[in-house]
Amino acid sequence: MRIGIDVGGTKIEALALDPDGREVFRKRVLTPRGDYDATVRTIAALIEESGEGSVGVGIPGAISRLTGLVKNANSTWLNGRPLKRDLEAAIEREVRIENDANCFALSEAADGAGEGARVVFGVILGTGVGGGIVIDGSVLVGANAIAGEWGHNALPRVIETDLPLRACYCGRQGCIETYLAGPALEREHERLSGELLSSKDLGWRGGLAMDQYVERLARALASVMNVLDPDVIVLGGGMSNVERLYRDVPRLWPRYVFSDHVTTRLVRNRHGDSSGVRGAAWLWEK
Repeated sequence: MRIGIDVGGTKIEALALDPDGREVFRKRVLTPRGDYDATVRTIAALIEESGEGSVGVGIPGAISRLTGLVKNANSTWLNGRPLKRDLEAAIEREVRIENDANCFALSEAADGAGEGARVVFGVILGTGVGGGIVIDGSVLVGANAIAGEWGHNALPRVIETDLPLRACYCGRQGCIETYLAGPALEREHERLSGELLSSKDLGWRGGLAMDQYVERLARALASVMNVLDPDVIVLGGGMSNVERLYRDVPRLWPRYVFSDHVTTRLVRNRHGDSSGVRGAAWLWEK
């Protein structure tokens, strides 16, 4: 069997697939936030409950090529920790660990909304903004294990309504994540209207903050397209449920893409919030 684990900020999910790719086990538990040792124990227990098989784990960060420790995780209690080593010691099995956005992209490229495409860019628009790249069915990790981390590039082509640049937890200002994460949209709407609404409600209700969100997303994705030129961009995370993104963003992005014609497709994920855990299981496909 192939076992996948998706480590999120609020929940940890386990999935087991049989040799034919059929789901035979699934379980979700709460993440022990802020407690590294309890997180390791929770993951190990889920793996043992899932049964025997290969183990892939998706995390909201990456494993440093230099130190072997977790880096760039917005679940900050994982940063600087030897998660791979500790998990392998706990379960006495080899573990493959990848960024959760890479797992999402791999799942959608394998048998999801990006199936059949050569270059897939998987985008997470949730409490944070992440991305993963799959080329010919394989995750592109990169020399520094940061391929696809578009959320911590600066928002491109800044205009007056983007100012002042927003502070990011990474220590920089103006990161795409500070404009396109769900909580960022909520804060922008509150600033403009004085009204508190969830990003989910804003998605169908609209308004100035949502209009700005759509235009910023078009700019940000166009900058990725000018470098990667993917066949398809698959959206995941809570904001991927906003229907107008699939209509309005492709209508706007040609003005920022360095081409006379844009064939890249913007599509909603096929596997929903299960893509991360499915992609973790698929880490052992190749």
